[in-house]
Amino acid sequence: MAVVLVGGALRVHPAEQTNVALLGIKSANELAKVMAAAGLALNLGALRALATVGIQAGHMKLHARNMAVSAGATDEEVDAVVSLAHSSGERITAKLIEEIGYDAVYVSGGVMSNDLGYPDIGLTTLEDVSKRSKQIARVTNLPTIVDIDTGFKSCKKTIITFEKFGVTAVHIEDQVERKRCGHLDNKELISVKKMVKKIEECVKARKDKNFKIIARSDAKSVEGIDKMIDRCKEYIDAGAEIVFPEALKDKDEFEKVRKSLSSYLLANMTEFGKSDLLDYKELENLGYNIVIYPVTTQRLAMKSVEEGLKKIFEEGHQKNLIDKMQTRSRLYDLVDYEKYNALDKKIYNFSTDGHD
Repeated sequence: MAVVLVGGALRVHPAEQTNVALLGIKSANELAKVMAAAGLALNLGALRALATVGIQAGHMKLHARNMAVSAGATDEEVDAVVSLAHSSGERITAKLIEEIGYDAVYVSGGVMSNDLGYPDIGLTTLEDVSKRSKQIARVTNLPTIVDIDTGFKSCKKTIITFEKFGVTAVHIEDQVERKRCGHLDNKELISVKKMVKKIEECVKARKDKNFKIIARSDAKSVEGIDKMIDRCKEYIDAGAEIVFPEALKDKDEFEKVRKSLSSYLLANMTEFGKSDLLDYKELENLGYNIVIYPVTTQRLAMKSVEEGLKKIFEEGHQKNLIDKMQTRSRLYDLVDYEKYNALDKKIYNFSTDGHD
């Protein structure tokens, strides 16, 4: 449940219709002041988590929508609230992404599939990806961009769901439903007409004009770069404000696409694929507006985990791996552990000295 301050009053995103235990706080505005003073994201999910471990003082339960209305929000304002963020291993990664200084968080469909133990062939569902994206989009102030594959059967339902969950933009691709990673061979495409219809449905379904529809085309390796560009022009005409030309080979191809299209452009710098890995400054100079690194954090993490597990299995202990691990104190710093004392002084009443 995401909460934001709008014009000095509390607005609650009605993504979940659930009761929450507020820690002895008697009004929505009081909650806002306490959380803001602590420097915390105004996040009722965090409060609910605290309540489940017995840290509750008042047991004051309010329905999310009723609380928003009592704080002065109209129905229109309640529905318009957008929150941003990340999930699971990715939830905490999103906090790192923001802390280091990146401009946005990207939720990869391939990573979602891999995390569930699936190959990236269209097996994930709207529920799988939207729930994870919602969790991701509420732990960071950065905009969150989500890969919605081919639209999860209903573009209207998909857009309504992701916009409600606080996502900033989604990209939809022109592959058949049983799609595959954009950097593999033998992809199959839907017709331009069908893709245009999907984009139009997406645009029509959104409520907030700041919610961006990104059209991804996988046509370059199937039909050639010229026909891919022709497709993209039609996608722009259909309402896509950003274009994602997938699996371009090198600087020359990136440049050709930029010179041919009038929209904002997204460049994919995935490793072990068909594209040369260009510096983001170089891409910026070419005229690209967004650069994504979709599987990078998962690859970094999984290699480290795999090597560590093997070492423990072989040596019977992890003593030689400690210097490769994030420390307890660093983890607690990243999740703002100490700041939760604004809610209850008993939450962080210990020292992490010696835990580095």
